[in-house]
Order: sequence, then C-alpha cells, then structure tokens
Amino acid sequence: MSDRKEFRDLATPEAAREAIASLDLSPAPETVPLREARGRVLAERVDAAIDVPGFDRASMDGYAVRARDTFGADEADPAELDLVGAVHAGAAPDVTVEPGTCAEISTGAVMPDGADAVVMVERTDEVDGGDSGSGRIAIRTSVAPGDHVMTAGTDIAAGARALGPGTRLTPREIGLLSALGVDEVPVGGRPRVGIVSTGDELVRPGDELDPDRGEIYDVNSTTIAAGVEEAGGEPVLYPHAGDDYDEMERLLRRAADECDLVLSSGSTSASAVDVIYRVIEARGELLLHGVAVKPGKPMLVGRLDRTEEADGSRGSESAYIGLPGYPVSALTIFRTFVAPAIREAAGQPEPATATVEGRMGVGERYGEGRLRLMPVGLLDLEDGDRPLVYPVDKGSGATTSLVEADGVVAVDPDTEYLDVGESVSVDLFSPDVRPPTLLGVGEDDPALNRLLDRLDNPRYLAVGSREGLRRLRDGVPDVAVTAGPTERDVDAEAVGGWTREWGLVVPDGNPDDVTGIADLIDRDLRFRNRPTVSGLRRSLDTVLDDLADGRDADRRDLAEEIDGYERTAKAFESPVRAVAAGDADAGLGLRETADRLGCGFVSLGEQSVVVRAASDRIDREPVAALAAELGGGADDGAETAGAGADAAEDRPDLDAILADLPGYSRNSRNDP
Repeated sequence: MSDRKEFRDLATPEAAREAIASLDLSPAPETVPLREARGRVLAERVDAAIDVPGFDRASMDGYAVRARDTFGADEADPAELDLVGAVHAGAAPDVTVEPGTCAEISTGAVMPDGADAVVMVERTDEVDGGDSGSGRIAIRTSVAPGDHVMTAGTDIAAGARALGPGTRLTPREIGLLSALGVDEVPVGGRPRVGIVSTGDELVRPGDELDPDRGEIYDVNSTTIAAGVEEAGGEPVLYPHAGDDYDEMERLLRRAADECDLVLSSGSTSASAVDVIYRVIEARGELLLHGVAVKPGKPMLVGRLDRTEEADGSRGSESAYIGLPGYPVSALTIFRTFVAPAIREAAGQPEPATATVEGRMGVGERYGEGRLRLMPVGLLDLEDGDRPLVYPVDKGSGATTSLVEADGVVAVDPDTEYLDVGESVSVDLFSPDVRPPTLLGVGEDDPALNRLLDRLDNPRYLAVGSREGLRRLRDGVPDVAVTAGPTERDVDAEAVGGWTREWGLVVPDGNPDDVTGIADLIDRDLRFRNRPTVSGLRRSLDTVLDDLADGRDADRRDLAEEIDGYERTAKAFESPVRAVAAGDADAGLGLRETADRLGCGFVSLGEQSVVVRAASDRIDREPVAALAAELGGGADDGAETAGAGADAAEDRPDLDAILADLPGYSRNSRNDP
C-alpha cells in the first residue's frame, strides 16, 4: 500500500508568503503593568494627563530674582539685592521675592512667588558676608524673564499626544510614561505560538540518548522558541510527538485550541511514515505543501480547526505552519517566512542594524570644543539615498527628547559645523528602533491627534505654526500643520484641513461675565496666553490689532494692560487647565477643550487649520495616505495629490473625527 504524499507542484516563495499572510495570527489587546511593558506595543494613544514638569522650576543653581531688578547689571556695575532665604529641590518655597530681593535656589527647585528668572551662581557675589538667608547678593549680569527657568509643561504639557498606537515601548518610552504617572498601559497582545516537534527519533535535551536506535536530541523546539520570543511572540512548548497519527492529532488539536499559531517541525517530507499533512487535511485546511526554496523545501502552511469547547475569542481556527525537520532548514524557513509574520502580528518592527549612515537634513553649528552626543531623528525618504538626519534637542531635562530621537551622532570636539547633506553615522538607541514613516511639524490640535492615530508610525513635533513652516521651508519634515494667519513663502501644497472655534476659556458659568478681549484690557482679570509660535496666539494678536485700531492705540500698549499676556503655556490644553484650576480668570483656547474640561467659553471666531506637504514629497506614499485620510481637504471638489478621485470615499472618516469635537468643521477650501 502506498499513500505517500509527493511534492508535485512546489509553491514559489512569493506564494508561500501570501499563504502565510492570509493566516490570522492576531492576538487580542491587553492591559499590562508598566513594569512589564518593555518591548510591548501600544494598542492606543496615550495623552499626557499632567504637565511635566508640573511647576515652574530652576534649571540651574543660583538665585531666583525678578528679572527687571537685574536690568543694566554687569561686571562693572552689579545690582545688589537683599537675600531673603533659600529654596531647595523637593521643598515648597516659604519665601516671596519682592522688588529688590532674591532667594537662593537649587536646580530643580520650585520657583518662589514673585521670581521670574534665575541668575547662575557663577555670576554673583556675596556682599557683607551674610549667612544663608540673610545679607546681600551682587548680581553681575542681567537676565530676562524666563532665563534659566523650565516652566510647567515645557517637557510635555497636559493634553499633548505623548505616544501613539503602534509605539514599541523601550526604556525611553517607559521613562516618559513614568513621568506622566502612568502605571499600566494598553498594549497589543503577543501571539501565542505552540511548538510541537515530531519524529520517533527525537529526545528531549537532558534525557538519555540511544544512538543504536538513531535517536537525536530535539534541537528545533528550543531554537524555534527563542526565535518566537525574539520576534515578539509567546512560545508554548508541547510534549514531543512521535509519528503516531492519533497522538499527533491530539497534540496539534490541543495546541490549536490554546494558541494563535501552531508550529511543528519534522514529519513534513514525502515519506510514507510521515502523517502530519494528513492530520491537517482531515482536521483543517492545507494551503500548500512544499516550497521552491533551498534549504526548506518540505514546508506546510494551513489552518487547524478548534474544538467547540475552545475559547472562541480567537476565532474558530488556528494558523498552522510545518517546518522542516533538519535544524538548519527549520531555522532558515522560520527566519525567512515565519518570523516576519509573528513580528507583524505582535506589532514589532523589522530588525535593524545598530548603526545607520545618514545625511544631515539641516545644517548644525557647534563650537564648544567638547564631544557632543547629539540626539537625532531619522526620516527615510526611500529615494535611494541615505536617511535624513535632523537634530532633536529640547534640553537635558526633557524626557521627550529621547522619545522623539532615534539615535545619537557623536560630534567631534574639532567639528564646528555639520553642513546640509553631510554624511553622519547614527548610533541607534537600540537595533529595534523604527524611524517614522512620516514626519510632521506645526500646530497641536485635538483633531490632528486623532488623525495621526490612523497612520502607520508617524512622528509629529508640536512646535507651533510659525516654527512648523520654518522647518518645512528648511526641507526636513514631510508636512507642516498651521492654524490661523500664516506666511506664504514656502514651497508646499495644501492637502486638506478643517476649522476650529477659538476664543477665551473662562470658569464654568462665566462668573466674571467676560465678553471679549476688551475685558482683559479694561478689567483686573488674570489671563493665560499661548506662545508666539502658536496659531492661536497669532489669531489673538490679530484681534488685538483690530481693537487697537478702533481705539487709536498701539497694540503693544494694550497688551501691557492684560495681566498675564506674556505668561504663556506650551500646549492648547494648558491655559484651559489653568482656568479650571482657578489659576487664571481667562485663557486662550478652543471650544472643544473648554467643553471637555468643564469650562465656559467666549467665542472669538473660527480658525482655519491647514495641512501642507512639501512639494517634493507630495507623491510619497505616507503623504498620500495622509491626504487620503483628509479626503483631499477641499469641499469644492478639487483633487489634491495622493487623494485623487477616491477622495470623497475617505471624507466620512475625517467627518466622523470632526463630528466628535465641538466647534470643529471642514474647511470650505484648502487654504485660509
């Protein structure tokens, strides 16, 4: 009797990859403690719930001062201030800096009331030899408000997009989540991979061998298990199976019930005693048997049915792949065909080398005569050239510098300037670093955060509208997002956008009966502003210009009448949180944020948000994908690059995002 399974039509490697790609290996998401999250992949976006730092703090040792008290001070004519006490890191200030006074302060300490700058200790002298907490201090330099102070939210502001879905959690990201107070995170599940080695000749390591019977140690189980774990899966080893049909069927069915993927090794050849292919045909579906590749021709791909009693959450069947019996062949086939599928199911990046050769995307000047370890980001334009390298440096105290960077360029002490296009070697933070597919810069915005969630591994730097356009002009990012009045001298194309309602955020019920900007000028109200790079700030200044024209006054004079005009907060949500906390009577913000945080809102109008792509990147696939998500960005029927005639089909997705955000709607055209 001969029921031998012959290799008749060997599948091509491409067909084998397609067959494996058709299998469902996807595990269900889960929530894990932060301490167990290293190497896992975020299943959803994590926003900052707090400002980091949560207070204005000194960035160096010295003296906390009122900046205006130092104006005009220099080495020849120092300013003398009364020392009223000291503030140490980890302690609440118990002093107030009044005009003509200062307080000793340590790095990281909370800025005391009244102080708005720090003078480094090296630029000061003690006068009269007083003890700490008394005497006078000579200030030998002048400082401006904010000098040597890290304001609340400078590192990352409450409401900002901290990490997006698909982010692999390395120690860098875990450090950021720790700084945000996160103790558990939603992550993608690790596919459970059952491993079954077959063959009467196999013996588990540690057991006695009988060479006379041709026994050999089972190398494949432990080797493949290590490969599964490295690829991001959870290996599950099952007892060794012989070549008995019933025993093999029992083990494979058990593994299918308990795992997302079942891997076997051995019993895949055309030998009459090999029965595994018959188990698959009888208890599932055999997709292919044999691949035109050497080594590794005898490979199986199929599906195994689960029993009725099995947990139905993973579906009614498990994926199955049979590897060759020879260890070298098994490992070769695993690494070539199986490991990529496990990595994809686990959300893990393809392995990369630890060093990448890149080209500077912008010029960088450096002349301090010291070795510089410059954090950099990478952007692979897939144009046949080396990846673009751009500096990422927000200061040594900023955790997000690490998250936004992919590696470090060591700049030699003798190097004063790195030119655009110059070759540099980037030491990656780890071989698992996955550079972004798309780099965006510009305004921060709630709708944008949701839109970015729909893209594959984007990186977005919320640097403000003005700075975003400048960086786009310099040629590094793919897109810039702007809000409000903007400059036009940049080679870019609008690919879509929306409008958002902006104005003054006030306490719930508007107890001060604020009606507009004039109230901030004419009444004693505390205000919290946005920085000048922000589109909201530019819109506010435009309204202030119009008000100044109506009053026949200078805008700067009106701005000086607003208590807190120069007190800015980093992100769109920060002024709103200041109002909600009672630290301000009004703040610059969006209706969406005011509604979400339970505040009142005084509308000042609608502001156009526009997504612009660099003209030479408009055909890049990630840019086209963004344009498609935007639905072409125009309601007038015009097609934009990357969207084409199918743009209308994508519009409901953006519409659904905007529908959930109070005060949001589509732009009527691509440009403000």
